Amino acid sequence: KAICNNAAADVRTLVVGNPCNTNCLIAMNAGSDIPTERWFAMTRLDENRAKSQLAQKAGVHVSEVSNMCIWGNHSATQYPDYTNAKIDGVPAVEKISDEAWLRGEFISTVQKRGAAIIEARGLSSAASAANGVVDTVKSLTNPTPEGDWTSVCVCSDGTYGVDEGLISSFPIRTDGVTWEIVRDVTIDEFSREKINATVQELREEREAVAELLP
Repeated sequence: KAICNNAAADVRTLVVGNPCNTNCLIAMNAGSDIPTERWFAMTRLDENRAKSQLAQKAGVHVSEVSNMCIWGNHSATQYPDYTNAKIDGVPAVEKISDEAWLRGEFISTVQKRGAAIIEARGLSSAASAANGVVDTVKSLTNPTPEGDWTSVCVCSDGTYGVDEGLISSFPIRTDGVTWEIVRDVTIDEFSREKINATVQELREEREAVAELLP
């Protein structure tokens, strides 16, 4: 409500504090005068971690990894979608033939990376989160490179079977001012199961805070 009452008319809000998807959902509903397309929650941090894992496995620089998408919740159920990722313009699954690693260790490592950093350092993973914020803002305020996309949590319009109104991570493209969800991403059976699981968690979180929503 404070943002709604005091911020500039064209404000765009990025929620980072966890559970960031549901915190964003609460804030979006409280500040309902602000259009839903101006509310975001962060999964660029997770995208960065996923790209780093793929690059390390393939033995390339992280800048060679593109089309990496995080689906769903910024939590341990998130789905880092390697099936559509590319390495040096080639499908990641062609560069990395270890399917067991992709389906197992890769996904698990990305999902639990924040907790692993805290355990290893004995300190917060806030520094990497801050870098994720910077990258998110850059990605939202500059045109998306041709053929690529970035990950951010936005208000779902029902695309890809994600309940309308949930704040979920999607692949998006932007011209630096307006953004849109990428509509033609291929979802295989494995990916569908993973997306369904993280969306179910978002539903459960929404139910848990129902008294804070209209």
